[in-house]
Amino acid sequence: MRVAFVGVGAMGMPMARLVMRRHPVTVFDPDSARTAELAAEGAGVAGSAAEAVRGADTAVVMVATPAQLEQALFGEDGVHAGLAARTTVVLMSSVGVDCVVDAGLRLEALGARVVDAPVTGGAVRAVTGELTVLAGAAPEVLDEVRPLLELMAARIAHCGDRVGDGQAVKLVNQLLCSVHLAAAGEALQFARALGLDPEQVLATIESGAASSFMLSDRGPRMLKDGTTPVRSAIDIFVKDSSLVLAAAREAGAVTPLTEQAAELFSRASHQGLGRDDDSSVIRMFQKEPH
Repeated sequence: MRVAFVGVGAMGMPMARLVMRRHPVTVFDPDSARTAELAAEGAGVAGSAAEAVRGADTAVVMVATPAQLEQALFGEDGVHAGLAARTTVVLMSSVGVDCVVDAGLRLEALGARVVDAPVTGGAVRAVTGELTVLAGAAPEVLDEVRPLLELMAARIAHCGDRVGDGQAVKLVNQLLCSVHLAAAGEALQFARALGLDPEQVLATIESGAASSFMLSDRGPRMLKDGTTPVRSAIDIFVKDSSLVLAAAREAGAVTPLTEQAAELFSRASHQGLGRDDDSSVIRMFQKEPH
């Protein structure tokens, strides 16, 4: 299978590496340092998304925001310009239901087959190939790319037959991740305020009823002194929590906890933390965030 990979950032790069073990991969990313790194490991490098997709059986798109997805797919020299009939486009970005449904319809009008496939698990599981894919696609289309997805994920959940169903489940996932991340920061700072050793508290509670992936994964990074390498930026949660709230308003859902978490991430971003690792949200619970 010839695979194009458009977007090789914090998530896309390790995912592309896993695919490269089994298939020829051509990558495109506006950051030439990223593509040069993969080129040194054997990937082909394209000068545009259109060039990457030409001749590919499957195009994987992994970008961060709706605006980036629009540019990658339909901008000048975007994926649309390189598509051949029956190319399968796997949209792995988390950008909301409406965005992906619209993109899917436009791609299908060009003759492409589309799989809505956002992931959960974070950068750590992207490296190990233990992500969960939340797939929305016709079963026969999903089955064709399942072997490719299995190179990147330990679990592929078929969330529905429609493009957009995967995004909908990802919104539920991100509601919980947003709240859990904020709660982890609040809890560990609370432990400090009580005069406890927060590292000892984390080790004690993460195996009990209060455990969560966000607590165990982000907690140690929250407690490190100095700058934490960015694995997932606060601005990603600004984006994701905003998508959740927009969908909740449309659906008439009540989401007060997400509203508070979203406001927290927004304040952190406005205070200059937007590009910092999302574990730095703990600073918002300190008397002097900076």
